Formats: sequence, C-alpha cells, structure tokens
Amino acid sequence: MLGIVSALGAAGSWTYACYLWRQQAKYFSAAQINITKNIIAFVIFTPVILTFDFQSSFKEILILLLSGIIGISLGDTFYIISLKELGTRRTLTVEAISPILATLLGSILLKEMLAMKVWLGVLLVSMSLIGVALQNTESIQDRKANIDKKKGFTYAFLSILCAVIAATLSRFVLTTSDLNPFQTTEIRLLGSIIGMLPFLSNNFIEPIKTLPLHRQLNILYATFIGTNIGIVLQQNVFRLLPIGLSWTLLSTSPVIALFFSSYEGEKINLQTLLLTLTTVLGIGIVFI
Repeated sequence: MLGIVSALGAAGSWTYACYLWRQQAKYFSAAQINITKNIIAFVIFTPVILTFDFQSSFKEILILLLSGIIGISLGDTFYIISLKELGTRRTLTVEAISPILATLLGSILLKEMLAMKVWLGVLLVSMSLIGVALQNTESIQDRKANIDKKKGFTYAFLSILCAVIAATLSRFVLTTSDLNPFQTTEIRLLGSIIGMLPFLSNNFIEPIKTLPLHRQLNILYATFIGTNIGIVLQQNVFRLLPIGLSWTLLSTSPVIALFFSSYEGEKINLQTLLLTLTTVLGIGIVFI
C-alpha cells in the first residue's frame, strides 16, 4: 500500500510541477530550466550527504550518478522540450509506452517476472493512454502558436526511454544496498548536475535575477514539489515495487493532468474521459 500511495503522490507532484515549469518555458531554455531545478533541489537536500559511507557504497554511487545523468540530465531536458512543444497533457500521455517498456526491462535486466494479469493490466493502461494521446483535441496554444507535434513527440519518447533506463538502475541499487530513497535522490541529483555542466555558462544566474520575485518563488516551489518530493517518492516506489508495476502507477500522470487542461485552454471530450476510466481499470487489474 505504501508503494501505491508513493507512486500516486509522485505522479501528482510531477504533473503539478510540469504545469508550473511550462509557465517558465518562455523565459528559459529547456537546459536552463533543468539545471536550475537540479541545483536548487541538490542544495535543499545537501544535509543528506553527511549520512553517506562513500567507501563502502562506491559502486552504488557510480551507478546512481549514471542514473542521474541519463534520467535527469538527458531525460528531463527532453521532457521540458516536449512540454514546450506539446503541452502538459500531451507530453504526459506519451508515457503510455513507459509501463510496457519498464516491464520488459524489468523482466530482462532485473529478472522480475510478472503474472499474466499484470501484463494484461499494463497493456490496458498503455492502450488507453495511447488513445488519449491520439485524441484530436484543440487547445488555445495550438491556435496561437505553430506547435511542432512531431518534434514534441520525439523528445517525449526520448525522455521516457532515458527515465525508464535510469529507473532500472535505481531499482537495482535500492534492492541490493542499504541506501535509502533520500540518499539515492541526492546522488542522482549530483549526477544530473555533472551531466549538465557543459550547458552551464557565465550568464546562468542573470536570467533568474531579472525575474520578478513571485516568479523566482514559483521556480523554488516547483522544484521542491516536482524534484525533491517527486524524486524521493519515486525512489521509494522503486524500492517497494517491481519496475513494471512502478511505472504502471507512475503513468497515471495523464489522468492527473486532466485537472490542468482547462488552465491551458484544452478541451476534453467524452472519449478522452472514457479512456481515462479504462486507464484506472487497467491499474485496478494490476493490483487486484
């Protein structure tokens, strides 16, 4: 039950943070947003460093650094680009393939063999989310801007591939070592900063300084909700549940994103709502 609650909490916090971060996309590039949130999140969790035994956990730390580079440096940068191109709901619905991909990687790399009913639930969730993604909904942003959907969906897919690989690495460390979710989160954030160093320029701080105070506070708030809380909850899910089940629950983000659709000017039709219900049904099949 704790794993389920953590997964839903992670999905909710990340979805809300995506909505907040997209509002900043007009002021920063995807790389600037990513490295900004990662540095802030790393600083917030700095005291966790004092709890590490670096010598005995050297191999695990290296794996988590790699996980941070792949999943947060690359994955989140691709994700933010797709947010800018597609919007919150469309970007999140591309995650439809993540449960299938995660289940396959878990079976191959971690030997996590799941029951047939779990595969049935995962497939139902994935097909439902694909249906949501293919809905021809029209948004205000589509009418105001020339949105490159092909580019957006490509980057969304790359972000999911990076995220699932990184999650598999995290799951391996969390199940084979004594490191807790807070510690693994801090190491992964450090890895993300290392991976983003090539994009760090001398004028990195200047754009933030020029923002009004309320926007600076929004950045801090979005980082704490989506990165600090979101990743800790995510790491806890990877510790408690097989990777396939973890991503099936984490993929509920599109359902949660429906609550933000009206704020982005997107109209939701009846078919989308029905597909959302089948997503919930699929999750129910997985955990019955």
